[in-house]
Amino acid sequence: MLGIAGAPGAGKSTLALALVAAVRERHGAGSAAYLPLDGFHLSNAQLRRLGLTDRKGSEPSFDVWGYAALLDRVRREGRREIYVPDYDRTLHEPVAARHLVPPSARLVVTEGNYLACDAPGWRAARASLAEVWYLETADAVREHRLVERQLAGGRDAEQARAWVVGNDRPNGEQIKESRRRCDRVLVPFDMDMFIWQD
Repeated sequence: MLGIAGAPGAGKSTLALALVAAVRERHGAGSAAYLPLDGFHLSNAQLRRLGLTDRKGSEPSFDVWGYAALLDRVRREGRREIYVPDYDRTLHEPVAARHLVPPSARLVVTEGNYLACDAPGWRAARASLAEVWYLETADAVREHRLVERQLAGGRDAEQARAWVVGNDRPNGEQIKESRRRCDRVLVPFDMDMFIWQD
């Protein structure tokens, strides 16, 4: 299993899905699978209960132990289909069973902000991964994408910018600290080209 970490808006899901598609094209439909951390966002009801509604996307707003358990299950179990949740940006909620890891998968790509975070649950998740790559995208590019994401999700321009500055930016600064714990660093220089940095 390969993990892709990086700050919000870095392009992690785009890269992960492109890798999965490239492997499937070359080796067959069941040869690779996608497992996003975003499926382990806590529900809005749980965020309200915990007082984290305004911190959605922060490290404590994820079910890290559920994520670690699913990664461990995928790593150990190779004989049955495993369903994988994702996050729905229209519903603004996690949804069950959006993706599938088939028994034939030889590569599973997972991506998320905190994959290299140095905390107990995240270390447990990291233990299931062969490597973690860090996707380093310029802050201005990331924040532009994040504002666009918030606009698409229904916020007005002022709300979108406030969310990015007050929530996504501090999360990104925390995540940048995990870069040194990654096996490789990738720097995008256009939509489908990356430079390795060791």
